[in-house]
Amino acid sequence: MLRRPKPTDCEADVLKEQEQFLTSGASSAANVVRRPDKRRGEAGEGGGHTAENEASQKDVVTIEDLPDELPSLTPAPPKKSRFKAARVTFEDQDAEERLDSNDTHISAVLSKIVERDISSTAVSVPAFTGMAFPKVLHRSEPDSQLPLTSAGGKKSIFARNIAAQRIKEGKPPLHCTPQVVQTPAHRQQKLPLETSMDTDHCDTAASGPRIVSGGGLEGLGSSAETMRIHRENQAKLQAMSRTEILQEQNKLLSQLDPRLVEFVRSRKAQGGPSSASPSKVLQGKGSKGNSPLENVSRESESSSGAAPLQKPQEVEMDGEEEEEEEEELPPTAVTEVDLPMKPQKEWVHMSKLEPEKLEWMRDLPAPRRKGTKKAMHARFDFAGTLVPPTQDLPTHLGLHHHGEEPELAGYSLQELFLLSRSQVIQQRSLALGTLANILSKARAGEYLSVLKGSVTSTLLDAGLLFLLRFALDDNVEGVMSAAVHALKALLVCAEDEECLDCTFSWYRGLASFPLLPSTQEEEEEEDEGLPENMKLTAKEKEERKTDHDVARNDIVKGLLKMKLLPRLRYILEVFRPSARVVQDVLGVLTRIARHSSKSATQVLDCPRLMEMVMSEFLPTSWTAPSLPVPQSVYGLPLACAMKLARVLATSGRHACARLLNSLAVRERLTCLLSAEPSELLLEPSEALRITTEAYRLWAVAAAYGQACNLYIDLYPGLAKALQSVHRALAPSDPLLPLQLQRVLALLSLLTQVTHTAGCHQELQAGMVSSQGEDCPPPPPVSWGHVTGLQASLLGHLKGFMKSLDNPGQRESSLAVIPAYLVYLEAYYHQLSRQNCFKPVETLQELELLTSEVLLPLLSHGVVQGLMKNLKSSSVVCNVQSCPLGPETTPSLPGLACPGWRDRPGLVVPTSPFPLLTGLGLLLETITGIHKGLSCKFTALLLSEPVTGYLSCCSQATPTLSHTKAWLLRHEHHLLYLLLRLAHRLVPIEAGVAKNASLYHQVALVLLPWLLPGSEYLAHQLLSTIVFSKDFISEGHSGGPEAVELGELKLQEESQQQHRASPSLQTVGALLREACVQLPSIRGCFLTHLAHLEPSVLTSRDALLGRNPWTKTHLLPELTGPTLPSDWHFLPLISLYEQTGTSDGGGLAVEQLPQGALQSVTHCLQWLLLLEVWREEALKVIPPVAKLARLSCVFLCSSDMFLERPVQKLTWGLFRLLTRRSRLDCLDLSVPPPGLASFQDLYTALLSHYEAVSFGDRLFGSWVLLPLQRRYSTTMRLAVFGEHVGMLRSLGVTMEQLSVPIERFTSPPEDSLPLLNLYFRSLVTGTLKPRWCPVLYVVTLCHVNSFIFSQDAAAQEVEAARHSMLRKIYCLTDEVLKSHLLLFRLPQQASEFGFDMYDELPPIRAKRLESVLRLQDKSNGKGD
Repeated sequence: MLRRPKPTDCEADVLKEQEQFLTSGASSAANVVRRPDKRRGEAGEGGGHTAENEASQKDVVTIEDLPDELPSLTPAPPKKSRFKAARVTFEDQDAEERLDSNDTHISAVLSKIVERDISSTAVSVPAFTGMAFPKVLHRSEPDSQLPLTSAGGKKSIFARNIAAQRIKEGKPPLHCTPQVVQTPAHRQQKLPLETSMDTDHCDTAASGPRIVSGGGLEGLGSSAETMRIHRENQAKLQAMSRTEILQEQNKLLSQLDPRLVEFVRSRKAQGGPSSASPSKVLQGKGSKGNSPLENVSRESESSSGAAPLQKPQEVEMDGEEEEEEEEELPPTAVTEVDLPMKPQKEWVHMSKLEPEKLEWMRDLPAPRRKGTKKAMHARFDFAGTLVPPTQDLPTHLGLHHHGEEPELAGYSLQELFLLSRSQVIQQRSLALGTLANILSKARAGEYLSVLKGSVTSTLLDAGLLFLLRFALDDNVEGVMSAAVHALKALLVCAEDEECLDCTFSWYRGLASFPLLPSTQEEEEEEDEGLPENMKLTAKEKEERKTDHDVARNDIVKGLLKMKLLPRLRYILEVFRPSARVVQDVLGVLTRIARHSSKSATQVLDCPRLMEMVMSEFLPTSWTAPSLPVPQSVYGLPLACAMKLARVLATSGRHACARLLNSLAVRERLTCLLSAEPSELLLEPSEALRITTEAYRLWAVAAAYGQACNLYIDLYPGLAKALQSVHRALAPSDPLLPLQLQRVLALLSLLTQVTHTAGCHQELQAGMVSSQGEDCPPPPPVSWGHVTGLQASLLGHLKGFMKSLDNPGQRESSLAVIPAYLVYLEAYYHQLSRQNCFKPVETLQELELLTSEVLLPLLSHGVVQGLMKNLKSSSVVCNVQSCPLGPETTPSLPGLACPGWRDRPGLVVPTSPFPLLTGLGLLLETITGIHKGLSCKFTALLLSEPVTGYLSCCSQATPTLSHTKAWLLRHEHHLLYLLLRLAHRLVPIEAGVAKNASLYHQVALVLLPWLLPGSEYLAHQLLSTIVFSKDFISEGHSGGPEAVELGELKLQEESQQQHRASPSLQTVGALLREACVQLPSIRGCFLTHLAHLEPSVLTSRDALLGRNPWTKTHLLPELTGPTLPSDWHFLPLISLYEQTGTSDGGGLAVEQLPQGALQSVTHCLQWLLLLEVWREEALKVIPPVAKLARLSCVFLCSSDMFLERPVQKLTWGLFRLLTRRSRLDCLDLSVPPPGLASFQDLYTALLSHYEAVSFGDRLFGSWVLLPLQRRYSTTMRLAVFGEHVGMLRSLGVTMEQLSVPIERFTSPPEDSLPLLNLYFRSLVTGTLKPRWCPVLYVVTLCHVNSFIFSQDAAAQEVEAARHSMLRKIYCLTDEVLKSHLLLFRLPQQASEFGFDMYDELPPIRAKRLESVLRLQDKSNGKGD
């Protein structure tokens, strides 16, 4: 709704309001009308006011170089003249007659006035009554009425009484033609006059005109004259065919004013249905399609834009199927019988029934299934459930309304949006509540199988975010509460939070990715060409964006920009809403805190927000609630408030310190954890929830090295909680799931405290040696404070292992055992770094742990059964078979966890991943301390489930997204730990060494999968496994020799085919040399990855439990994997970026960096090794990307490719890339990653070849590869057009060509410009066989095929053929002439590379003779 301008509005505000008004198309409230001044002789409207007079009264200002018309900012509607549309013109009308007819002079007007003949008009005399005055009509009097249809449409009771009285007096009703109201006999006679245009079963002679009545004509024969004209018209129509009628009708419709057509159709519609009986109406419907004229009128009505009524478009239907449906009869008028209750006498104004006003009270028609395949608008009930269009629901449910389709139950999204802006409070609340339910079901994916498109995206595009934000400002608490609930349904997914809570106790489970949308680089056209000091900063650009632009890319950021946090604080502080609204607000704040560390900081910085949350929902003292479910939660501790604090603490060390100190969270932890949950004066389940969240918050703080003094203060309470673990997890406890989560949170806390205590000694020594430098202070807890926990927790672990045999306790035991294993790993990892470490005692203790705990656990039947679920639970192995997940929106990323219990996955109870990850983590630590224990776990790696799982992972290609990243991170941990165990066993166990190639393959594919935060794992893989000789078993088990034997066999086959391949002879030796150089190759790659060192150190601190050095538990933004998929080419790409080539092909630097040759050599050696023995590891890199990356060998230097080791290695790689299977996959039309197109790269290669190639055969072969016939003509045009000079030095011979020549010559060339260039290069001597043998054969083949082609072609092509043949015949170079005319087939074994005919075949000779004869004839005519 448009608002009125205010006095405080500036000019920009008024202009903006004006633009909105013009866009809305609403009518103005007032119009400016110029009134004439009679004293000055000015004409009024429609008078003599001409354009000249108007122009003379204006001030005209002219400015040079200024257009006459201002450019329109928005597309303006075309100007329409209301006078032009009223004029009717015909094509054959004379212009002079048209001018005369439009002459408005007074003399012309008076000469055309004809007096109306009223001689035959009856004069009605008023009826005589005995009363002095006419009787006043009252609505209560039961006077006779005209039927509704005969009264000319819907009329009020008063109007019908007047019409009845006029008929009684013998007068025609008002606003009716005289022909309608006549005697009954006359009406029966005139009935066909009203229906003759629709049906042809009436006698045309008895019918009459519908529009022209003949009234006003002189004489008594006016009706006869009218009938004569009408019969002539009918005769003409019957003599015309259907096509002619259609043409004439379209011609008339295009020339007539649409309003006139509307009037004719309205007259046609009058009287027919009301005068005809229902039987005749049905008869007319049954004879549908019999009359051509009838069909014409229907088609014109459907095609014209002047149809008075249109069908509602809520349900779209196909036209053909609509015609097949049975048309419904118009509803009959409502009578007293149809009313649900009978009118009483005492009811005011109900003595007379008005049918049109009571129409809405009749029963709804039953919904019928429409025969259509088009999509229908979705309708929902108040619970958000989709209502089928064919379901007949009772009206008492409140799902029917007075919309366009009242018979359909439910509300569409458009109707809900309309209701949400209603003036009625209940309607606003109901609409927002329904939208909340729809959002909840949409986020859960319940509509994916039944609806097209995304409901969430549709709502967001329609402005849902702004609708909810406006509704939050509503002063009515019910509307505000509904808006909060809808906002929570949009932002928060309960299943996502539940899954994150379940993985909190896993290895590094307290860390999470920020839920930021994927960054999309926007083109900043405004800053192009501006100096650096004038360009806007990122912060300034963000501030300049509108709320809509920000919210479209990032919903949470858009809400923060719309001041959501102060409003939520106001709602909590002033409204003090119900418990559900409070929990919804806290859930929204938690989701905002998960967005990013910046968003979490804004939550902490919002004035009085967190202070109010702490004081009201995490008080230090409270009274027990009187009701089990209290109506108000103010003054009571809430688990969701503690969770909010925990998520805020996860965002960074500084935020956690603010919570502990400034917001007094430390005292609240003490208050909640110093007593048993049953003593907290809370409902039992809520007490367990809040203590669980308190342990988790404490664990997060301990993971920074903070709040560890609470461990000393609350140690008795922790010891008491540990003693009651088995009792708390009793199977009979109805709160067992909550008790289980509390125990897991307690174990996570003890694990982090152990890590922090293990760093105390190092920090103490660091303070002494730092001498005032920046060094974290040592934590208050030391190793001696946590040593006694290990024995107690180890006893718990043994007890839970025994519980695995009890089916009632099996599930809870499997849930807590991984947390105990993670704690033991933390204990032994930190123990080995302490001064009190006793190696002998520790080794004996580890052997006892292995024999009594780890090996029995690993061989237990339950664990073995779990391991069989490895592949089915894996995210990596089930990328393609994932079921339909919930809806995801790019601007609102989520974890896609709804329904996670019903499908296999990492988090379900049947998943072996948490147990195997904890076990692998402990094995990594204890086998590092006791090397001899590794052999005892050989069975784990050689087990069938693990081997099958690793084999499946080596072939997988998982995709990266927020919905999978949080799970992929945990699976990567397990894969890394299995590879680390293999790294220890491969050198010492022959059985494990047999699968070394499999482990190496898994390491190669895992490396580019690792996500941000796992840089340390990538560094460890590169340092130990990827370049290890032990894992490349082919290097020391006859691999190079096998390659050499294969080369000899291939060389023999090539010699049999008269093809030599000298470049193949060195691949085996090159592989042998590469295996020797593996340590140097590893050093080369680690050097080029040195820029990742800060990330590696940060990741190491987090993964190894160096808590005091950890800055945040919020992982880096998910922009992509840690390493690119083509990291194998990194030295080449780095060298190219340092040196590079300019547009002209010259080098950007004069001298290569030191060690560049060695880096390129090591990179090529590694690539050759992978191409031969680890081809599957490179399948993620497209062949065109490989070719583009290897092209850097030629582009990074002017002579690098001439070095002998580079030449050998590049030749070997080129031979591997040009194998038949690889050539079929090489698609140069696909842009390589990082490049706009391959053609740009090829242009740089051509320029570089001309400048520095010196005719090198390797470089020449590289340039020839994209010239195959299947690739773009543009590259061949570049060679023979812009870079034709290179043909003199492109000396690659047919024997050196590794690509079959048929790929260059077949199919025949069809580009006429390229063929002309081919021909010109041959006849001008630019291309000769001794300079460029390969392209000489290719051009000969294509030109010969073109000139002797018998295929029909365009005149231009045929003329080019004749011209080439004549020029060839006239060549003085007999050798070239014979080559062009007698060429037969390419043949690499021959002298020139092709076979020739001894003489022209008869067909070609005849062709040549015919062309020459045509030339002689043309020459003779010229003479």
